[in-house]
Amino acid sequence: MAILEILEFPDPRLRKRAEPVETVDATTMRLVDDMFETMYAAPGIGLAATQVDVHRRIIVIDLSEEKNQPLVLINPEVEVLDPQAETYDEGCLSVPGFYETVIRPRAIRVTAQDRNGEQQEFEAEGLLAVCVQHEIDHLDGKLFVDYLSTVKRQRIRNKLLKQQRSKA
Repeated sequence: MAILEILEFPDPRLRKRAEPVETVDATTMRLVDDMFETMYAAPGIGLAATQVDVHRRIIVIDLSEEKNQPLVLINPEVEVLDPQAETYDEGCLSVPGFYETVIRPRAIRVTAQDRNGEQQEFEAEGLLAVCVQHEIDHLDGKLFVDYLSTVKRQRIRNKLLKQQRSKA
């Protein structure tokens, strides 16, 4: 397994729409393992393949404190079950150090393949629903900062660019 580089906003590669996974094979499983290792090391609770510059529709999530409940979503699709909106303070491994309030649907149904290519379906609320929606946004080339005002988004962009320049 390997720890992969996580792209940071405003990297234009984060805006690329991910392509469906045609077959779940050894390469896909290796990527999933690398994504989990990267996410745990960051540390984070969710990671989309787009964030590691692989533009395939793959998400890994683990909300457990012990990091022992890995969830793999390949080619995920979401149906809103409860349009009632809830607000959450979201952060992102691609927007390090920033947390902002985002409004999302409260309850969703998720359909996706698991790490073995088997179809799965489940309902999600709360943090899991937020995390799935957040990561699917990544697969569609969207970031949580896109839900913010232009002024806030620009402020975050400028601060991250300044930090990235000072690292170089």
